[in-house]
Amino acid sequence: MVIDHRYTYLDDPRAALSLVIYPMYYLASLPAKAVDEVGGRLAGEVALRQERAALRRENLLLKAQLQRFEALAAENRRLRDLLGSSGGLSQRVLIAELLAVDLDPYRHQVKIDKGTRAGVFDEQPVLDAKAVMGQVVRVDPLSATVLLITDPEHSLPVEVMRNGLRAVALGTGIINRLELPHLPKNADVQVGDLLVTSGLGGRFPSGYPVARVVEVANDPGEPFARVRAEPLARLDRAREVLLVWTLSPAQRKGAIAQDEAAGSAGVR
Repeated sequence: MVIDHRYTYLDDPRAALSLVIYPMYYLASLPAKAVDEVGGRLAGEVALRQERAALRRENLLLKAQLQRFEALAAENRRLRDLLGSSGGLSQRVLIAELLAVDLDPYRHQVKIDKGTRAGVFDEQPVLDAKAVMGQVVRVDPLSATVLLITDPEHSLPVEVMRNGLRAVALGTGIINRLELPHLPKNADVQVGDLLVTSGLGGRFPSGYPVARVVEVANDPGEPFARVRAEPLARLDRAREVLLVWTLSPAQRKGAIAQDEAAGSAGVR
């Protein structure tokens, strides 16, 4: 030990012995290495499984959020359409959302989330991003009921945009169909004509799109032409509507009273 510590005479024999003993060290360390490797692989597999499960959950959450984002994007597009349609209006407007739809196939009514507290009034015009939808028929403090233009009880004064021919568009109970009754057979109405509000009656301001003519038929056995039109408003798909203020109820009543008075004076 003293010679090995102070001198280098035993270095070569030690190196030779280490070559002989190394396989024994290697064989002795194999079980520990195998245990460590197996444990590492098991731990790695568990960690990978946990990470995969976490990524799967995160993926599901992101997909759900993406669906919500798509719905919000669609809603934003609809709101932009509504705001874009209201940009050309000189009246005050308000956006409302649908709360319920009447399931009766012969009654075309919807309920909206704005009422008297928001200034909504009876017979107020209701639009969507494209055209006239209907009018308010019942108002509550927080909601209102809208009668759609296709309801059998609804009638709307219109005119042909091309030539100013006046008519009345009646609801048929079919969501995509209006009728223009009592038009003479020689009336200048063509398929494709745009119908707009005429402003007569004091409820709807003039110039709002309503429908487009899709059928003009002259039956020899009928005294009038059969004219049918398709509403331009998305009556069965709209989620938001546009409430329009033209005249206040008092102003509208005053205007109607003046018209009646003028008509009575003319009769006399």
